[in-house]
Amino acid sequence: KSILYRAHAFLAICGIIYGLLMVLLFVPFIQTHVLYMNAIRIPWCAKYDVPEQYGFAPGKAVNLRLQAADNVSIGAWFVLADSYYQSIYPSSPESYTSPTREELLSDHIPRAVASRPTIIFFHGNMATRVFFLRVAYYKAFASRLGVNVLAIDYRGFGDSDGTPSEDGLAKDARAAWDWVIEMKKHAGADRVQDLGDDVLIVGHSLGTAVAARLAAELSQENVKYRGVVLLSPFESIGNLLAEYHFFGVIPLMKPIHSIPGAGKILNWGLVHKFDTAARLHEIKEPILIAHAENDWDIPSSHSENLFAAILDPHLPAVPEVPLGPISWTKEDWDAFTQEKAFRVKAREALVTTYLIPDVGRIERFEKGGSKAVFFKTLHGGHDMIALQESVQEEMRRLYM
Repeated sequence: KSILYRAHAFLAICGIIYGLLMVLLFVPFIQTHVLYMNAIRIPWCAKYDVPEQYGFAPGKAVNLRLQAADNVSIGAWFVLADSYYQSIYPSSPESYTSPTREELLSDHIPRAVASRPTIIFFHGNMATRVFFLRVAYYKAFASRLGVNVLAIDYRGFGDSDGTPSEDGLAKDARAAWDWVIEMKKHAGADRVQDLGDDVLIVGHSLGTAVAARLAAELSQENVKYRGVVLLSPFESIGNLLAEYHFFGVIPLMKPIHSIPGAGKILNWGLVHKFDTAARLHEIKEPILIAHAENDWDIPSSHSENLFAAILDPHLPAVPEVPLGPISWTKEDWDAFTQEKAFRVKAREALVTTYLIPDVGRIERFEKGGSKAVFFKTLHGGHDMIALQESVQEEMRRLYM
């Protein structure tokens, strides 16, 4: 009896704590910090103005300050493409003097963005642009893809000013875009609408929502860009919370969503929604979605659903099941099954699928000006997806 009483008491305490935590998530201040985790500025005491400390060759990366439309100042790094950097690096180290900051900004960076494609990279939550895995992304892009990389820290992250918000991050993304375009103008480019046609927008995790929004806004303005890459994306914060498993095992929000109507209340209480699925139809340039099967932070089903949303307008309508299907006749069920099979065949005709042994599956779609690729890898987890050479090669094939 004593053991049973203690078990009940323990469960009751756990339930109360869980309920309090769920209530706290409705407090905007707490919700913001839980989502962005920008207070965790890994690595601590970072030397943003000394990229060489993080393995870059002298003068290859430069620390920047960009100004958003609302006058918030954000930190950024610009990394020169390997091919461009090697063209200015002397054959003998004795004769080498690192380019000054003024030389980089006035000469080398404009020439680099004019001669090589540029990636604008938007990272996920927590940590900064100096985090070692992100540094590895920039180096891989600059070497394997031969592109320049502009990586920013959103407002409230790293050495950037301000406080993060969904609209604020969108302003930061636009500031990064505008800066690259200004560098191209400085190099002598003059066709404003075509200035971004070799600028690739890349986002990882939370950054995929930022990247998708920037791409959608540019498309609405009929501004060209090379395309958008979504690495480990999610449909929306609401859908992510509904399926989120702590440590990939514990269904954190399952108890809430088992209560009728609770899911809608939770979505209503979200301050930051980041609804990528709702923006996909606005993006006019090629989309690459890459997601690892062994991602324990964001299930790969989110990418499956995003790719399905891209295909949906090009497929027959999904047959609807009535509220009372028990009243259906055999003929009704036969018609329903036939329509479902027809949709499956239409998808097979629309999408070309490649299975790569020990690597993953690639699905390609192209129709009526729309182009999208979904790459589901077997490896890479959540944070290493950008370092998979197979993913980098797919980026090269699609965009370079």
